[in-house]
Amino acid sequence: MALGGNAILTDNPSAQAQQAALKSTAESLVDLVKTAKEPVQLIVTHGNGPQVGNLLLQQIDGSSAKNPAMPLDTVGAMTQGEIGFWLADALNNAFAQAGVNKDVTAIVTRTLVDATDPAFKQPTKPIGPFYTANEMHEMVAQHADWTFVEDAGRGYRRVVPSPKPISIVEAPAVSALNSTDQVIIAAGGGGIPVVTQDGRLTGVEAVIDKDFSAAKLAELADADELIILTAVKYVAVNFNQPNEQALGQVSVNQMETYLAEGQFPAGSMKPKVEAAISFVKQTGRPAVITSLDNVKGYLLNGDATIINQ
Repeated sequence: MALGGNAILTDNPSAQAQQAALKSTAESLVDLVKTAKEPVQLIVTHGNGPQVGNLLLQQIDGSSAKNPAMPLDTVGAMTQGEIGFWLADALNNAFAQAGVNKDVTAIVTRTLVDATDPAFKQPTKPIGPFYTANEMHEMVAQHADWTFVEDAGRGYRRVVPSPKPISIVEAPAVSALNSTDQVIIAAGGGGIPVVTQDGRLTGVEAVIDKDFSAAKLAELADADELIILTAVKYVAVNFNQPNEQALGQVSVNQMETYLAEGQFPAGSMKPKVEAAISFVKQTGRPAVITSLDNVKGYLLNGDATIINQ
């Protein structure tokens, strides 16, 4: 299950507010475990785009010769740790309150990428806060090597390289823990990006899209199903237009046609659809896209966008 940013960050970026958001998220996940008709083995991934961008700004603002800012891969590891800690606590507490005997483990996870991936020369992954046009120009003046894009009509955000995952380094450990019926939190923020150089793993400055990493981890962990949670109950074509159409049961071929038509915006629904398609094609198993507050509706009635072969 891949949690979207709305499951973690509200308008208030404080630790207390994010922990409060995760408390509600954890209660929904526990509800899923209790509602399911069969026992659930749950692996949870999550995004970190806002958190990694905010922490990177803090690193830069506080940087000095004696206390230099950390690189982007390390900042990604920091946010993976902080969100994993918050979510593990929230899930432990929610399970205890619901009388469900489940242990929770968060794993700091590395994601292998290709050092020659074209994404390193074409940054696309939005991180950090939104800026107005004037604020964006001020940031460019301070950081000439940064790239900004307009993000879904909500303002401008910095974008960084987002290579596609080849593998998840800790996937065997995730599978082993999952076999003990623990809830696993892994590949947070897409995982810490690493490449192989001279036979050794080394971190690279990038942020991997969490939906693609979730699909890859689900594939490697032999998951029965991939569920990508976002802000809407259904994926829709002709979104926000008079002829908008919500998608329920849909085939990979049809979704690929919609992708080719440009139905899904980059940085928003497009990577979710692409990740879902990848999982279905690699495994022959279904991928679901829906909202966090509709998880019970999906389990009880199949209300969601469900992609099959």
